[in-house]
Amino acid sequence: MMTFRSTLFLICALLVPSLILPVGPLAAPALAQRQPSARAHERIQKEVRHQLLMLPYFGVFDNLTYKVDGYNVILGGAVTNPTLKSDAERSVQRIEGVEKVANHIEVLPVSPMDDGLRRQLYRAIYGYPSLQRYALPPVKPIRILVKNGHVALEGVVDSQSDKSVAGIRASGVAGVFSVTNNLLVAK
Repeated sequence: MMTFRSTLFLICALLVPSLILPVGPLAAPALAQRQPSARAHERIQKEVRHQLLMLPYFGVFDNLTYKVDGYNVILGGAVTNPTLKSDAERSVQRIEGVEKVANHIEVLPVSPMDDGLRRQLYRAIYGYPSLQRYALPPVKPIRILVKNGHVALEGVVDSQSDKSVAGIRASGVAGVFSVTNNLLVAK
């Protein structure tokens, strides 16, 4: 006759192995279930973009990038305000379906020289007649990043000539050591 203890042991011995996640070749089906559907992936991407654009201190001198990998989000780019880095991570973390956020956003060093260059670059680029149309939207499509006198232009423009003009205008600002023109041309 089986005692209560031996019955409990038998039940545990039969159930516990089925609760352990498979490892090795059997793990692929279990891990594949953790990938979001195409619709969920699209929803997460759209929501991340929306949350980043709605950050209160996000401006023309900041550039935020992101990559959605399953239920994880990887943030990148560069910002001038340290609170913007933490705000971006916090806002993305609150999105339904996001499990983990890797924050690789660089905080640009505080420099009065760089601040002066940012103002001059803004006027040189957005004040130029053929580029003034880019100054109209609330979220400016040409991002101006300055780090220790080195300039990077990020964003999207309508034509190759606009990309070239923006690079030339940035190169013409006194005090700029180098310009990296990473602007993309919309197709």
